[in-house]
Amino acid sequence: MVRRSKGKGPVGAAKMISDTEWFSTQSGERCANLASFMLHDAALGEWADALERGRIVHFPRCPIPLPPPEDQDFLRQGLGPFLRRKNVSYYPAADKLSGLQAPASLLERTRRILRDHSLRLREFLERNMPGFTSAWTPGTSSFRPMEEQGRGLSPHASNELIHVDAGAYGATHGDRILRFFVNLNPARERVWISKGNFEDLLRRYGDEAGVRRGPLDPAAPERALSGLVRTASRALPMLRVIDTSPYDRRMRRFHNWMKDTKAFQEPPHQRFSFAPGSSWMVLTDGVSHACVSGQHALVDTFLVPLRNCKRPAPYHLLAGQA
Repeated sequence: MVRRSKGKGPVGAAKMISDTEWFSTQSGERCANLASFMLHDAALGEWADALERGRIVHFPRCPIPLPPPEDQDFLRQGLGPFLRRKNVSYYPAADKLSGLQAPASLLERTRRILRDHSLRLREFLERNMPGFTSAWTPGTSSFRPMEEQGRGLSPHASNELIHVDAGAYGATHGDRILRFFVNLNPARERVWISKGNFEDLLRRYGDEAGVRRGPLDPAAPERALSGLVRTASRALPMLRVIDTSPYDRRMRRFHNWMKDTKAFQEPPHQRFSFAPGSSWMVLTDGVSHACVSGQHALVDTFLVPLRNCKRPAPYHLLAGQA
């Protein structure tokens, strides 16, 4: 069943926070397209427009074939002793894996699983959103093995604190950050909270956060550095982390302010609970979010060129163009 209530979640559920609304996909039934919930039922189509309007596009069941059951069990149960980072990530441009220190056979199996998932998802999204994905840059395909609740990470590294994403492996220069999530936990929901979209939050909190609006044109030396980094990162993708831009610095300031400001983190929130086997995609630079509980998820990241967007994006809002 789909549960909706004012001021409380499911009956008898222990809750970390007091939310204004609750949405659950536990049954796997399609969700209602309710603006107050920020959810868009994938069955309604128009995914790119929904994403640009700050919606979470929700699939009750993942729309592409998932890794076989034995590979899912391997990801959930076989990687723990070998973890060296919080995520295990596959970089398609370099065909490399990070986050594990393990025997070669285990590394190769993990790389194959994430590579194949990345290819299936990329083909699916390019086929269904050809204009939106034109000339995009596929980023990492990651497995998140850790329980999100209570990890005790530093504020800027924590997924439990509400934020908008700023940068994806370095500067984006205004390109959009698209992330596609799959709850790979066979028994537990993955729970998110949100305080709304970027436009509303910038209007309400931008001045308090010290996020100014105005021209975002980089100086000539910075343009030259970015060009060199982009060229070199074709061979060494991780070089992108040293890139920067006026846009990305403003986004990082807002990101950090959100995570550092206790009053901002307080309710009201909107709360979403995603069922096992379900998936969802969202422009995470344009929708505030935090994952407050859940373990075992596949997360794929893509950079969508700003020129593909038909609606005002965070870049236009920060530049004072919208």
